[in-house]
Amino acid sequence: MSFTTEVKSEIAANELHPCCMKAELSAVLQMCSTMNFTSDGVHLTIKTENPTTAKRIYKLVKERYDVTTRLSVIKKMKLKKNNIYVIRVENKAMEILKDLEIFTEKGLQAHPSSRMLRKECCARAYLAGAFLAGGSVNSPNKANYHLEISTNNEGLAKFIQKLMNRFDLPAKYIKRRNQDVIYLKASDKIGDFLRYIGASDAVFTFEDSRIQRDFMNSLTRLDNCELANEMKSMAAGKKQLEDIQWIENYRGLEALPEKLQHAAYARKELPEASLLELCDYCADVYDETISKSGMKHRLAKLKEMADQYRKV
Repeated sequence: MSFTTEVKSEIAANELHPCCMKAELSAVLQMCSTMNFTSDGVHLTIKTENPTTAKRIYKLVKERYDVTTRLSVIKKMKLKKNNIYVIRVENKAMEILKDLEIFTEKGLQAHPSSRMLRKECCARAYLAGAFLAGGSVNSPNKANYHLEISTNNEGLAKFIQKLMNRFDLPAKYIKRRNQDVIYLKASDKIGDFLRYIGASDAVFTFEDSRIQRDFMNSLTRLDNCELANEMKSMAAGKKQLEDIQWIENYRGLEALPEKLQHAAYARKELPEASLLELCDYCADVYDETISKSGMKHRLAKLKEMADQYRKV
């Protein structure tokens, strides 16, 4: 079972207040239904490839409007060959559309009125319905975080984007082929969205996996950083040994000032050590306290002397 399916199953199991039921149904039907005009009147046809969404629609429509519905399954013959679940409502279709503010005196609407979604619970229910109808979210185990809601109505897509912004969810809009897509990329905002639409278990799964991934990524970055520092210390140590060799061959280390001798002998003894390790060595062997910057200055002085001898 995909993570998207898990999220939709959890949403579909939530109990709703009548006002929230109306908001969720409005989103789902706005995105999944079509009107059919026949000699018997107006019929509604609702199609979805997700069985959980189909069951949710069937249940809500029957509970709220007490209508007779027919559910059928069509097998797709192309691409993934998924099932298409078709719900047909043959009576009260216009009553349903008007109640959900999909059809008003001004005709078909791209989205419901702000009055319907004035309450926060209803706005969340509408987003839940939009996700049920056209949403998907990557598994948190995948390389990138991505949640989207797609529709074929630009006005509706922009409305959903605005509604998400109301909850501080900075959704982006993009046109993809014949679809209008609203999406989130930030992992924390995806977690917030799932929480708002009532997918609490999915949030726990998402956050747990995300934390583990981020922790492992942090460890990897730390390991890489430590390796880079170690390689840097090794390269610097090799160059410093070459400097010391030049001085030793030209005049001998015994002719150097005592402090420079200590630095030179410490580096010869510890070819790959860091500055801090060289400082500790001088403290242990020569009973001399020296800072990292002091050790760096001494090694720089040795390089300066070696460069002078190279020019001779």
